[in-house]
Amino acid sequence: MAVQNHKPLPALKEIVMRYTPAAAALSLLFAVTASVGYAGDREPDPRAAQLLSQGQTLLDHGEIEKAIDSFEAALAVDPAYTKVYIELGDAARKQDLQGKAIHYYRAAMARAPGDLAAIAGEGEALVEKGAVEKAKRNLAQLESMCGTGCAQTEQLAAAIERGPKPSVMTAEAVDPDSDVVKN
Repeated sequence: MAVQNHKPLPALKEIVMRYTPAAAALSLLFAVTASVGYAGDREPDPRAAQLLSQGQTLLDHGEIEKAIDSFEAALAVDPAYTKVYIELGDAARKQDLQGKAIHYYRAAMARAPGDLAAIAGEGEALVEKGAVEKAKRNLAQLESMCGTGCAQTEQLAAAIERGPKPSVMTAEAVDPDSDVVKN
């Protein structure tokens, strides 16, 4: 009686080795996608929402420092509350700190990539800083997401039309005339 030597085990081993990395990558993709989708739907902490509302009122009344304090307190209560980052960006722009504003808007976009207010806010800060071409990219992104008629697109288009803020000249930047003589 002759025993035949079947080799099904190496064939199975080859299949497992070939498809395991792809299966692992797909499962990781599904896990990340599910967690991002879930994170965007959560309700903010009520205390953070109250502090945000208080900060918005203060900002509307021109009390920028107090508004920032309120926004930062809201952020301490609920660090995942995306709207706080947008409001901090708006407050920084009112202080003419466009670089800081861009940082806050990008933090908001990292948490919610499709947030129209964050994209528009960053675009306006870029225009104010003089980076009009980069702001036009934000405008194109907004137009592709919500069209030309949405408020954020119109707001950014108007900012681009106005152009960058005029730079303030300091006394140190002006070279005094060498012909000036003392009396």
